[in-house]
Amino acid sequence: MREMTKLSIGGKLDRGIEKQVGTAQSTTGIQDPTYYGLKKLKIKGKDLNDLPNSIFNILELEVLELSPEREACLDYKLPELPHAIGKLVNLRVLILDTNELETLAPEVTLLVSLERLVLSNNHLSSLPTGFMNLKNLKSLHLSNNELKEFPLELCDLVNLEFLDMCDNSLEDLPVKISKMTKLHTLLLCFNQLRKIPNSICKMTELRCLWLGNNLLKSLPKDFGQLKNIDWDWRYISSLLEDNPLVRPPIEVCRLGMDAIENYLNTNKGKRKTQSNASYGNRR
Repeated sequence: MREMTKLSIGGKLDRGIEKQVGTAQSTTGIQDPTYYGLKKLKIKGKDLNDLPNSIFNILELEVLELSPEREACLDYKLPELPHAIGKLVNLRVLILDTNELETLAPEVTLLVSLERLVLSNNHLSSLPTGFMNLKNLKSLHLSNNELKEFPLELCDLVNLEFLDMCDNSLEDLPVKISKMTKLHTLLLCFNQLRKIPNSICKMTELRCLWLGNNLLKSLPKDFGQLKNIDWDWRYISSLLEDNPLVRPPIEVCRLGMDAIENYLNTNKGKRKTQSNASYGNRR
């Protein structure tokens, strides 16, 4: 297995950095197990305010991290992503969290080898047209942005396994979300969701679904089909808590998926009877 090549840059960049990427090693000599075997470059400090153009000539880069490393670096953030990002077609991981991004350069959609994209803690209200081209994307982090609508193009990312959209302003979800059949983690807490489409119940690979701190009054009628959801006590507060749930009540939800399914199935018949009675009274 090949060793990871890592460049961690702070301060003034060497003009020949693009020639060093194949041989430079971490100053600590410690390998990063997260991206073992990949060519990685991290930019931090003042260079985030004015990215050197030379980094976009390092075409063999596979991991690029452009985010403040720790609290002491928060004075230095990336104001925008240069259009030249589209040249780095071999990128598999792009980390851009905790910056000042209001828009995302459309050239990001040219990075068709991307598997992980981290955009959390920015000011994004939309994603660029063509985002659906990122067919190899497996992990997408969009928490703590300013999204009011669920980007429809995400539904075409059929290989996506992890999606975090917590702390936005989403009001509803598209029916087409069920096309994301490989998704095992969907995080949607701290939004403005008032309802969940029944189509989400077809996403049977889901193991982690966080819907806490929304405006949900009821759950989809087939919610009980999501048998693989992890109902561990550690996640209860994120699953459904702090919603004005009526059907089923939160007390039932806390008992787990079987209790939810029994409640919905029992009340499904009652609602149908009430509906028929109401129709009969109108005749």
